[in-house]
Amino acid sequence: MTMTVTTTTRISPDWPCQVKQPGSYDWERSAAKWLRELVPARYASYPALIRHPVLLARHAQIQVQHEIRVARTALQTARADLPGLGLPESVIEHTIKLYAAEVLQLQHIARSVRAVTGALIDHSTGR
Repeated sequence: MTMTVTTTTRISPDWPCQVKQPGSYDWERSAAKWLRELVPARYASYPALIRHPVLLARHAQIQVQHEIRVARTALQTARADLPGLGLPESVIEHTIKLYAAEVLQLQHIARSVRAVTGALIDHSTGR
């Protein structure tokens, strides 16, 4: 009796649905398109970032980490700062929930960027 072993590429549960599976046709282009959406528009047009998706991925990692810091600061200071703006308590509470949700969403995006970056590095180094 012969057993056939089939191997499939496992992708991270954090892999973004907008990016094709690594190794599939045109997957790097889908990765670059997704990464460009994470950086300010002016960066997405720089030739070095267009030609080197792994460089774009590095910049996206830095960008998302910065956004996480901004959202955390907004969350941590909201209770102290927002009442001084004359906002009703209900708006303040809603805003705090919004910032907390944004931190979680950005952390997920950061994990996704790391997964895509790893795949781009593996592809560029031939691993």
